[in-house]
Formats: sequence, C-alpha cells, structure tokens
Amino acid sequence: MLKEKVTNLLQEALDENPNLFLISLDIQGNNEVKIIIDGDDGVKVEDCIAVSRKVEHNLDREEEDFSLEVMSAGATSPLAIPRQYKKNVGRHLEVKKEDGTKIEGLMTDATDTDVTLTWKTREPKPVGKGKVTVQKTETISYSEIVQAKVMIKF
Repeated sequence: MLKEKVTNLLQEALDENPNLFLISLDIQGNNEVKIIIDGDDGVKVEDCIAVSRKVEHNLDREEEDFSLEVMSAGATSPLAIPRQYKKNVGRHLEVKKEDGTKIEGLMTDATDTDVTLTWKTREPKPVGKGKVTVQKTETISYSEIVQAKVMIKF
C-alpha cells in the first residue's frame, strides 16, 4: 500500500519537474523510504526538498509511520540508466565489462541501447621496433556493462 502511494506521489513530483528522473526507490520492511534522483542538468538541494515535500506532505503518518530520505545520485555513483549516460556525453568514463575488461575513455555517444567510447593507447608498430599511439573506438551495449562511472578530472 505504501509503495503504491509513494510511487504515485513520486511520479507527480517528477512530472512537475521533467528535468528530474528516478534512479531508485527502495522501501525497507520498517517503512524506510529511500529515493535517489538525478537530473539532466544535475540536482540541486531545492529539487530534493521539492520531491521530499511532495511525497511527505501527501502521506498520513497516522495511517502508516515512515521515514523518508531523498538524495541525488553522487558524483562517484555508478551510472544506472541510459538517461544518465546521455547527460554525460563528452565526459570520461570507466567501464567494467562482463568479460572482466576495463575501458577508460571519452564517451562520444550514448543511445537507448549502447554507449561509444574513444581512447588512445600505445601499441607495437606493425613493422619494426617501438610503439605507436593509436586511437580506438568501441561501442558497448548496456547489457555488457557491469559498472560504469564518470571519471572526475581536475
């Protein structure tokens, strides 16, 4: 019952601010409600407050006691949904794939099904000794990604 009410109220709050989107909604057995949101232009404290108020002010504590926590996806949190990838095009990403390989590169494109990374690497020359710098590009399906994080560069 509580989950249905919270889901509906949360959807109303997100409809009021289409820049925001849901990353996760978790309700523990003791009615601890934890909501993680993100936004196309980031998330401000005011956004978290607005979502929190929309949910909290429309639930009756007399009916069901609950605790509510609304937060933004952190800068070091793994990317979870395609919309997060799309908002981070042009940034460096570290991707761990199902086969165990790690790729770090510039995300040049993100669609509803995959992401494209570009990076430079040193490889042996085809002929002779030494190494040459080559640019590589790989398109990775979201289903192949175990974890992806934006690399914060200073």
